[in-house]
Amino acid sequence: MQWIELIVFGALFLLVTVLGFVASRWRRAATLDHLDEWGLGGRKFGSWITWFLIGGDLYTAYTFVAVPALLFGAGAMGFFAMPYTVIAYPLVFLPLLRLWSVSRARGYVTPADFVRGRYGSTVLATLVAITGIVATMPYIALQLVGLEAVLRTMGFNGAGFLGHLPLLIAFVILALYTYQSGLRAPALIAFVKDVLIYVVILVAVIYLPIRLGGWSEIFGAARAKFEATPSPADGVLLGPNNQLQYATLALGSALALFLYPHAATGVLASRGRDVLKRNMSALPAYSVLLGLLALLGFAAIAAGTQAITNNATGRPDGNTIVPKLFSDMFPSWFAGLAYAAIGIGALVPAAIMSIAAANLWTRNVYKEFIRRDATPRDEAKQAKLASLVVKFGAVAFIVFIDPQYAIDLQLIGGVIILQTLPAVAIALYTRWLHRWGLIAGWTVGMAWGLYLLYTIPNPVAGKEHFGGSALALEKLSILGWEPFAGSQVQIYVGIVALVANLLVAVAVTLVARRFKAFNGVDDTNGPDYHVDEHDKSLRPIGAH
Repeated sequence: MQWIELIVFGALFLLVTVLGFVASRWRRAATLDHLDEWGLGGRKFGSWITWFLIGGDLYTAYTFVAVPALLFGAGAMGFFAMPYTVIAYPLVFLPLLRLWSVSRARGYVTPADFVRGRYGSTVLATLVAITGIVATMPYIALQLVGLEAVLRTMGFNGAGFLGHLPLLIAFVILALYTYQSGLRAPALIAFVKDVLIYVVILVAVIYLPIRLGGWSEIFGAARAKFEATPSPADGVLLGPNNQLQYATLALGSALALFLYPHAATGVLASRGRDVLKRNMSALPAYSVLLGLLALLGFAAIAAGTQAITNNATGRPDGNTIVPKLFSDMFPSWFAGLAYAAIGIGALVPAAIMSIAAANLWTRNVYKEFIRRDATPRDEAKQAKLASLVVKFGAVAFIVFIDPQYAIDLQLIGGVIILQTLPAVAIALYTRWLHRWGLIAGWTVGMAWGLYLLYTIPNPVAGKEHFGGSALALEKLSILGWEPFAGSQVQIYVGIVALVANLLVAVAVTLVARRFKAFNGVDDTNGPDYHVDEHDKSLRPIGAH
């Protein structure tokens, strides 16, 4: 047991726990018994709070643990996280402004609410809601993977239930203050998380090169490692067969980023369009931090860092590379600071994700099918209970299923959430696509995407199915036609499934329009997509 690290980690964890409970009184309205207040923080977060909230939401513990671990194991492919975050913000700048405006004008709490209002289709809205919940669940579980990596490095590496007990205690505390404070809790804690992360990473990228002989030595060690391995999939540079995968993975991840319910929740909680404009133009600064963070994977190679063996499975846990690097190279007190940064970096997004999933369940399943006459107070109560179920469902996922499987599911999550792009993002601009076309496109894209993922093996991990998200073009078969037979070039499955989704949506739309099929009633109107916080006719926050 690493006692000094544990004491520093425990003290900072206690600090954020206190902040989590205090948050219920921070900028509080008359009551939290409304989703506008509990689930969206009163829709009044300004530029600084929104910056920390969205940043804390998108740059998670898994990012801090897995991106360097991917560079440690595979090299250049791990840098896909850089271009995707760089292109994501300009890509979603205008659609997010429209989503905020129409949601503020109409009182929408979730993207599925918008789809329901835009197309008057319960089926389509339910598909979007369920897709969001399913894609979010493994993402929450992945935060636990990052937190467990830190706990394992500090000495909590037992097998069975006792090995997971510290994780369970941490999430009980998280569940309690999220239940009480709603979105205000992660918004307040995000300040502490971001300050810790910036301090830890900046110190690390200055100190480690000095200790290891400079960046030339670090890159040289990485090159030597990859040249000594026979795999064509790794290296300091991309190979000819994975360049397309790199580009499509970056593009697909960028398109998916703000389709995730937790990202939309952070956006809808902001005060106005100007707040979002400032944030979308400034948030790429996080990408600089991400690039520096990724390089810790190469630093770990130069330092000779070895992953800690998971006593529950008997296999090395690759996610412990970064925590172990800090343990090996820094004083105990600073390593404890780094562990706290990663641990708190798990709590903030886990809280936002559970709130986003709870909002989807409450507004688009519970109120739609179970209790149509639910009052705002009933909705808030149901969302609080649902957030508890989601959190402990994620904990059960980690306790009873191999965490490595949860990591694989994150790849599936990106493919899944991309299938909502036509119904959510495109619908912000036009209703040309027919609702039956959107439903058909979602069905085909989802089915084909999951099938292609099922066919991908991973011999290294001993998996025959769901072994990754990179598909060789020779495996693409369209009704028996193989347009790229013999090609070993790889592509991201999410893009392939999205293209199929769009083609089917367009084809069915043309047929539906030919036969004049009813396309639902649009509850929104043109001005709704441009309202801002100071408009006099704006719906009051907390109204029915």
